[in-house]
Amino acid sequence: MKTTHSAGHLTDRLPVIAYLGVGSNLGDPVRNCRDALRELSSLKNIQVLRRSSLYRTEPVGDTRQDWFVNGVLEIRTTFTARQLLKAAQWAEQALGRVRAEKWGPRAIDIDILLVGQEIVNTDALVVPHPEMHRRRFVLEPMNEIAPYVIHPLYGVSMKGLLDRLVDEHAVERIDAGW
Repeated sequence: MKTTHSAGHLTDRLPVIAYLGVGSNLGDPVRNCRDALRELSSLKNIQVLRRSSLYRTEPVGDTRQDWFVNGVLEIRTTFTARQLLKAAQWAEQALGRVRAEKWGPRAIDIDILLVGQEIVNTDALVVPHPEMHRRRFVLEPMNEIAPYVIHPLYGVSMKGLLDRLVDEHAVERIDAGW
């Protein structure tokens, strides 16, 4: 199957299911997550299949900041993991993301959680996301839409990871949809 990337190059890459974490705690976090969904959906190599509810989540790391709004998207894409990273960074920049401090406040954050069963470990990108199995704000929304997806490194389902989770940071589903 030949597909055309946004840069116009043909590729034989078959579509893969990937999961993206989306979060914000500056400005209007719900609107920021909606805007990220819109930007990602505008790319011809990404089709959003499902989205979790949005969750109000206690910050991890620097706790002296506003709570976040987080959610997870299930997408079908012909992008490689590296191309997906570039697309996520493009969407973040389009929405005003400024990379100031690790785990600090942000207008938008788009993390690649999983790309099929691929394992990537480079200076620029690590997939599966290296912290996802330790973060309630990722596993709660993942379990809402994909509880039986298997973590490629651990061979455990998202439900299994959530059942074993020791992270006690608060995660509360909110009514706001996206």
